[in-house]
Amino acid sequence: MHLFFSVGEPSGDQHAAHLIQELQSRNPRTRCVGFGGPAMEAAGCKLNFRLTDMAVMGIFAVIPLLWKFYKVAQQAKKYFRENRPDAVILIDFASFNWWIAKYAKQEGIRVIFYLPPQIWAWADWRIKKIRRFADDVIVGLPFEQQWYADRGVKVEYVGHPFFDEVAEHRTDNHFLECWKSQKYRNVAILPGSRREEVQHNFPIMIEVMKQLHERHPDVRFLVACYREEHRRFCSSYLMAHASRLPVHLFVGKTPEIIQASLCCSMVSGSVSLEVLARGKPAVVQYTTDWFTYLVGKSMVKCRFMTLPNLFVNREVFPEFFVIGSTAKYVTRITEVLHGWLSVQERLDAVTDDVEQLRDQFTQTGATKRAAAHLLQRLEPADTLRPARAA
Repeated sequence: MHLFFSVGEPSGDQHAAHLIQELQSRNPRTRCVGFGGPAMEAAGCKLNFRLTDMAVMGIFAVIPLLWKFYKVAQQAKKYFRENRPDAVILIDFASFNWWIAKYAKQEGIRVIFYLPPQIWAWADWRIKKIRRFADDVIVGLPFEQQWYADRGVKVEYVGHPFFDEVAEHRTDNHFLECWKSQKYRNVAILPGSRREEVQHNFPIMIEVMKQLHERHPDVRFLVACYREEHRRFCSSYLMAHASRLPVHLFVGKTPEIIQASLCCSMVSGSVSLEVLARGKPAVVQYTTDWFTYLVGKSMVKCRFMTLPNLFVNREVFPEFFVIGSTAKYVTRITEVLHGWLSVQERLDAVTDDVEQLRDQFTQTGATKRAAAHLLQRLEPADTLRPARAA
């Protein structure tokens, strides 16, 4: 079986990698190629292009890359014509993957959206594209199945693979022992997985840390950097603007940092599911410019932007869009975190709320269910191996 993946987000790279491993364990003849990132490559996918390196945020960041996106899309078009995979599997990265879906359908190749773009939030009119280009849609959020089914789309709900990845992660207990302390309290700082996110949000997070440190000198700030280049940026910014703050930077320790902390300050994204799975309260920020905000506001149809809040349509994690002058947002974010750190009963109450939400919505097995669904659609039954034990 020959599958082509197109994945542009770092989180999607992880989801695709786990799916590839599960598919190959069930059918060793599965051959995976396409666009993605290092996790997919490590899982055995032959990358024709490292698409995750082009994951950027905002209209102005995308414009300089348009020609490059076009050339990569043409590369896929040529590949489909000359190699004809059995199916094309797309994970999020909507604006680019619409073109990949179109080119695949032109060649009569089956198109499967796994964790499709959240068009229910910002562009429900694009359901026409889903109906035109997608043969199957596999969703990870509990309310998405009914939303797509009501609009005539063939849909399968499997749960979100992020919870599988959290459950499978082997926690570094030595790290936890070193950084959990009776003397200090930890706050997790999660500045994002994209370069632009880190550059736009970390300076605001530093100002929040300054104000919190004045009120709570026993608090340490553990920063979870997604890549080494992010750590270098954060380190440089700290040296220039807040060298005396008790800030500690790490790469590849996001789960441990969340686990070792009382609460989190994070940039909106899929990391919110990790925070939810570990039962930690969090305040969420997203920094943007006025133009992008106004364009987005005219399109977004949901009240909240953070996935755990969307599950229950209420603000479990307080959210802040940071636009223009940042001082008032720094104050508001600081007040939320200060309230949690000052009153144990308040922190306990919000932690209980998050844990109840976790118990209600975090189920494992999504990757296995997604792989089983795909293989039932794409392969004869006698070519499959039994599923591995859960």
